[in-house]
Amino acid sequence: MDAERLRFLYRTDQGRIDRATWRRGAGALVAVLLPLTLIWFALAPYSAHDLATTPFFAPMTILAYVYVIFYAFAVMLIVVSFINLSAKRCRDRGLAPPLGLASLAPLLALLAGAAHFLQPRVAEVMSRWYVWGVDALFVAAALWTVYELGWREDDAAAR
Repeated sequence: MDAERLRFLYRTDQGRIDRATWRRGAGALVAVLLPLTLIWFALAPYSAHDLATTPFFAPMTILAYVYVIFYAFAVMLIVVSFINLSAKRCRDRGLAPPLGLASLAPLLALLAGAAHFLQPRVAEVMSRWYVWGVDALFVAAALWTVYELGWREDDAAAR
């Protein structure tokens, strides 16, 4: 794929795309996000640093925190790219507001990730049920987004 096509798909929300293009574009973003997330899952246990049991300069803890900074930046770029891609498809489907609907699943994904990160640290005030509730909302929004933008038949009235 050439640079102009990548710029159109991921850097602007203007324009329209068909469902096959949306599926390919979203799949490419997932293919980038999945290995980055698996690496974070492997490094996440090292982010819990207790000075009573580990030395001040623990190399794996430093690596985990350096990686999480990189990971957070990459996730934000992927989220913005997904929103731009999905807004084009929402516009093509005649869904309004395209940016609002395109942002729904990524927003809930970020909230679910934050809830998973925060809950173990504040378990006395944040129930596990809260995390599962946010997860359920995210799954519902993600399934709706994938169906609506990636598999639902185009109707001529929306154009």
